[in-house]
Amino acid sequence: MSDDEAEIAIALKYDKEKDGAPRVVAKGMRLKAEKIRAIAKEHGIPLMRNVNLANALYRVEVGQEVPEELYDAVAEVLNFVYELQREQAAGNSKR
Repeated sequence: MSDDEAEIAIALKYDKEKDGAPRVVAKGMRLKAEKIRAIAKEHGIPLMRNVNLANALYRVEVGQEVPEELYDAVAEVLNFVYELQREQAAGNSKR
């Protein structure tokens, strides 16, 4: 892995009621990637490290839907996020 590969951040958004597929809503390298990660943390948005997927998604323009060939990999990310949300909801309901 090169240093550049470790410094990429991609932000995705998916509203299954409105979107046909997840969209890239932000992407960046180095300082911009750090800012994207910081904003995500501030808003409680989960972070996931997947260098190969990040590199592939970096080729997608901001605002564009994820290409079909990346659906399976992005589905894993969405499942990760949904599982975290379920765990948090279950934890909050026990209080």
